[in-house]
Amino acid sequence: MPTLDRIEYANRITCIDTHYQRPGLAACYLLESEGEAVFIDTGTSHSVPHLMALLERKGIAASQVKYVIPTHVHLDHAGGSGELMRRLPRASLVIHPYGAKHMIDPAKLIAGATAVYGEAEFERQLGRLLPVDETRVIEAPDQTRISFGGRELLILDTPGHARHHFCVYDAESQAFFSGDTFGLSYREFDNENGQFIMPPTTPTQFDPETWLATLQKLTAFSPQRVYITHYGEISDPLEMAKKLGQGIEDFAAIARASGAAPGPQRIAEIRANLNAWMMQGLEAHGCRLSAETIDALMAMDLTLDAQGLDAWLTRMEQA
Repeated sequence: MPTLDRIEYANRITCIDTHYQRPGLAACYLLESEGEAVFIDTGTSHSVPHLMALLERKGIAASQVKYVIPTHVHLDHAGGSGELMRRLPRASLVIHPYGAKHMIDPAKLIAGATAVYGEAEFERQLGRLLPVDETRVIEAPDQTRISFGGRELLILDTPGHARHHFCVYDAESQAFFSGDTFGLSYREFDNENGQFIMPPTTPTQFDPETWLATLQKLTAFSPQRVYITHYGEISDPLEMAKKLGQGIEDFAAIARASGAAPGPQRIAEIRANLNAWMMQGLEAHGCRLSAETIDALMAMDLTLDAQGLDAWLTRMEQA
């Protein structure tokens, strides 16, 4: 049954838990303005009933949603796009030019994810990936401006985590909706010392130098807030950008220091060193959670990060 796990922020911004893996891991956002609305990111197809339940609760008709805007095509962000578009008859899908073909024909996304998960686990975690009609897709290169209900959004090309990634700047709230570009920061780690942040280096397009340049591009706007998929509101963006940038540099250094051969052995070595980095950082942050609790929260992220760093090293070695 759909639930309404959400956080209401200022400026008619709603954070919706997409019910991916565990509560508080992944979110998408609903923005409202003068009778129109947009979704930024979608979660998986399993998330869509929760998004539709939120519209019903708020009294927003499906026909009032003007845009669906996945920040990039990783499936925890865009996997529900086809199913959501099927239920929103007047919406257009706004997507990075490098990601558009995968929304129109998700066959390669399906094949890649099925190879990783197997068919049964793919269905359990991600559900169905439905294509989006090409006539309803808007490719949004850098500096694209769109508006809904008199509210303007600016699309910025933001590679580093992935080449098919953009961020969305909302002038009304002076905030970015950043997908994975502004890191991950789980609310379980919040304390009197603020928020803890680290980079998601998910396979396969991690590029540290490009990512650091992207952070400079975002901080040039002096945003008041950043809304991330993993998870919620970043309240001190300029300070957190410094910490995230250091994390990107540290992750790259950890990867470069590995002496193992590419593949499982190197991934295991990198993962162990990422875990040590994280635990040291959380201790310095004043985190009081047990090691077991932290491991339960972060096990999947650390594995994906190590796999992404191994893929990056392999790419450099083959260049």
